[in-house]
Amino acid sequence: MPRLSEVIAALETLWPAERAESWDAVGTVVGDPDQEVTRVLFAVDPVQDTVDEAVRLDADLLVTHHPLYLRGTTTVAASTSKGRVVHTLIKHDIALHVAHTNADTADPGVSDALAGALGLRVVRPLVPDATDPEGRRGLGRVCEPDHPVTVREFAARAAERLPATAQGIRVAGDPEALLRTVAVSGGAGDSLFDAVRASGADAFLTADLRHHPVSEARAESPLALLDAAHWATEWPWCEQAAAQLDEVSDRHGWDLRVHVSRTVTDPWTSHSPSLPLGAPN
Repeated sequence: MPRLSEVIAALETLWPAERAESWDAVGTVVGDPDQEVTRVLFAVDPVQDTVDEAVRLDADLLVTHHPLYLRGTTTVAASTSKGRVVHTLIKHDIALHVAHTNADTADPGVSDALAGALGLRVVRPLVPDATDPEGRRGLGRVCEPDHPVTVREFAARAAERLPATAQGIRVAGDPEALLRTVAVSGGAGDSLFDAVRASGADAFLTADLRHHPVSEARAESPLALLDAAHWATEWPWCEQAAAQLDEVSDRHGWDLRVHVSRTVTDPWTSHSPSLPLGAPN
């Protein structure tokens, strides 16, 4: 069985820490480099639900996309939610490793997995990584469907193929507009509107879209916008990442058992459709 340090070295090859944004907090958070690893669980969030799942699974390593402590802390007391996560991990000898923005811009990365889940062919990065001579790494992806689809059809496809959440898929734009090119970006993406417009995409699917940026983007172009839950746009990466680690395990002759969490950690738990103004309750 490999040691944790060997598995982490493999993960760092897939998602080098030096490619993370300067503000990010990636890498190994908890874990003994010399402990053996037999079972690995991938999840989006390092929250108590996924840590408890790792305990039930008897996993030795939990790999998450989101950091545990993005802005630092002064305590890991078990009286705090994140402190309880740390205590549970250490008590059960479970390591925690994070691949965040270094996984976003990887080749393949988070947006490749999102495009794959939506049945889109990746054409190029939306925001290319200037340090990549091959031009394949970067943030977001510009994609094409197999054949043109309407906004309504594409929204229905996203609702069907992405993990179910209370939010579902919100749409801004003409539902009958035809889409030949679609930009996607897993996670919060309304800072990328300029790049999306420059790409010539007919639509942009991402998460965490806000009122004013959407209103301004719609006023400036006919770009259709599709807003999915943050967690749902990043969960497909877990399956892609697990498959990548499986390949590494096979090459090294490791007997790793790799799992993907299907625990829904999106924070929104229910949704009540709105009624038209003036409609009776």
